[in-house]
Amino acid sequence: MKFDYDAQYFNPLHTLDCGQIFRFEPYQDGYKVFSADKVCYVHTDGNKTVVESEDCDYFYDYFDLNRDYSQIVNKATSYGIPLLTRSAQSCKGLRILHQNREEMIYSFIISQNNNIPRIKGIIGRICDGLGEKRQSPFGEYRTFPSSSTLAGADTEFYHTAGAGYRDRYIKDTAVKICAEGIARLESLDGEQLKCELLKYNGIGPKVADCIALFGFNKTDSFPVDTWIEKIYREDFNGTLKDRKKIAEYLKNQFGEYSGYVQQYLFYGKRINL
Repeated sequence: MKFDYDAQYFNPLHTLDCGQIFRFEPYQDGYKVFSADKVCYVHTDGNKTVVESEDCDYFYDYFDLNRDYSQIVNKATSYGIPLLTRSAQSCKGLRILHQNREEMIYSFIISQNNNIPRIKGIIGRICDGLGEKRQSPFGEYRTFPSSSTLAGADTEFYHTAGAGYRDRYIKDTAVKICAEGIARLESLDGEQLKCELLKYNGIGPKVADCIALFGFNKTDSFPVDTWIEKIYREDFNGTLKDRKKIAEYLKNQFGEYSGYVQQYLFYGKRINL
């Protein structure tokens, strides 16, 4: 099964390469993308981006294809911020994904004080060690482990997988999710959700913002990392030192568009637009 979408507003490279997802790999003339226990193949064919999967409905929602991004691009360019305008216009096919919420909690715990290649490697080794082996039209793959499976592994497994000091955070979070679930988080607004996420061992403000944005689609979140702090100083002439205050300032500037703006700015700076 497959479907297609206007490539102008769905660019696989820009969407996958902007730091919001860690489980994808090159495949033929596109990418294999993994989410929880599912996989798809996404590639661009002329003016269309094509998604092939046995779970098309899931991936249509996953890529946020019910949303009109032309309005988001227009809003981003309306602020008159040069980097943001360049990024939104050049990367209008970048979309914020609707990812599996539990997977995002673990992934961004692993992401703290880390770089993308290492994050991908750690998550890959955890999936290889604990995920289920599945077959697909695009080859064999491993699922992301369930919380009960993650809770059953000891911290040494995570340490050996490369998680380092984050080994305890993964274990503690898995035990907590097994005991409490995450259903109670799903009805919370952005600020309430962030407050609850901060109660998890190993989740600080930036990680909480990432989970809220990429796992719970709270687009009023504005994660601040080294790149965004650099952008704040160079492109906003900002003087604040504290990242929490920087995040609050930027969130107040962009409101419900904060998450989209953050991704345009982050990706645009990384690729030197």
